[in-house]
Amino acid sequence: MSGRDDVVRAAGGIVHRRSTHGIEVLLVHRPKYDDWSFPKGKLDPGETDEDAALREVEEETGFRCVLGDEVGSSAYVDARNRPKTVRYWAMTVVAGAFEPNSEVDVIMWLPLDEAPARLTHAHDGELLAQARPALEAFPH
Repeated sequence: MSGRDDVVRAAGGIVHRRSTHGIEVLLVHRPKYDDWSFPKGKLDPGETDEDAALREVEEETGFRCVLGDEVGSSAYVDARNRPKTVRYWAMTVVAGAFEPNSEVDVIMWLPLDEAPARLTHAHDGELLAQARPALEAFPH
C-alpha cells in the first residue's frame, strides 16, 4: 500500500467453512453493482484494516467472524476513478445469520473449486487462488 492520502483503503474477508463438499467460500451479491464478490468495505477514520474487515463482513452478511491470516490484496481504480486498495483475511463464522440488506441482497456458499466461475471480477478469482493454501490450513 502506498500510504498516499488519495488511495481509498478498504478491507474484507474470504469467509469459509468446511462441509461435506470440502471447503466452501461465501460470495455476496451486491445489487448496486450487480456483481458477485467477497464482503468488503472502506475503513472508517482511525480504524485498523483488521477491524474494518471484521466490521464490514458483519455489516454485509450478518456473520460475526474469527480473523485468520491475511490472504492477499487487490489494487484497482474504483468507479470514481480513485486508486483503491483492499486487504483480505481468511475468516470463519462464529455467530449470526444473513438478512438481505441495501448492500448485499443474496449470499451463496460455493465449493472452493466452483467459486471462481461465479465471481464477477478476475482479480477476485486471482485472490481466491492466492488464498487457497491459507483456507485449507485454517483450523476449523
